[in-house]
Amino acid sequence: MTEVFTEQSWPAPAKLNLFLHVTGRRADGYHELQTAFQFLDVGDVLWFEAGTDGEFELQCSLPGIPAGQNLVVRAARRLADHTGCQQGARIRIDKRLPVGGGLGGGSSDAATTLVALNVLWGLGLDAGELAWLGLQLGADVPVFVHGVAAWAEGVGEKLTPLQELVEPWYLVVYPAVSVSTAEIFSDPQLTRNARPLKIPAFLAGAGVNHLEPVVVRRYPEVGKALNWLSKIQSARMTGSGACVFAPCKDRHQAESILKRLPAPWTGFVTRGCNRSPLLERLEQLHR
Repeated sequence: MTEVFTEQSWPAPAKLNLFLHVTGRRADGYHELQTAFQFLDVGDVLWFEAGTDGEFELQCSLPGIPAGQNLVVRAARRLADHTGCQQGARIRIDKRLPVGGGLGGGSSDAATTLVALNVLWGLGLDAGELAWLGLQLGADVPVFVHGVAAWAEGVGEKLTPLQELVEPWYLVVYPAVSVSTAEIFSDPQLTRNARPLKIPAFLAGAGVNHLEPVVVRRYPEVGKALNWLSKIQSARMTGSGACVFAPCKDRHQAESILKRLPAPWTGFVTRGCNRSPLLERLEQLHR
């Protein structure tokens, strides 16, 4: 008999890096970054059900990733270990975002796991503590925990809210390749000494993605997608790729461009959000 998950679903929204500068490299090997995160109204969906035996069961685990190494299970165990909670959980992932796309899917899934299990287990941890736990899993996890569009520095964990950003319609294109973030950051030709940018300059239109040239050289299909989209709209790569995106004046324009997308690329139309769907879901519980 098929088991039924009784808990409601929780969103794990995608993000865009509206720009990304690499300003240095630390002694521990991590890179100093500047970026601006904005959420999207699309993403993965996760379901949670509290257990009773302290075990974690994951359904629809990602291909090629053992359940114990999946970032969702690691997040759940980190939260349980930190709090001493022994309930465990059953977790189901509806994976909708491409792996290696630069949309933050794995980090968002981990953040949603921390936030949802904090509620489900009745732990009462605040966002700051959850973000601290999330940082141990990945540099992008804290921004997903806080759920507010942000200017990020350090390795991505020093966050300043950017709620004044416009919330445009975007066309996001996935050029059917999966990019390894570690590979890109280890490339000897990566620019690592960019001059720091100020927030007012970014809001006035400054900023690029310093990872783009490396990704395009290693993954030519990303370059093709970027060139194709740039001929129609101002386009940029998000994160370490592979996805590229373009802001559009309205939904109709974005959908019109999507219809012309060459095979085998795929894409979707989405709206930028300065407050993430996860934050909205959490606030619904307190109304």
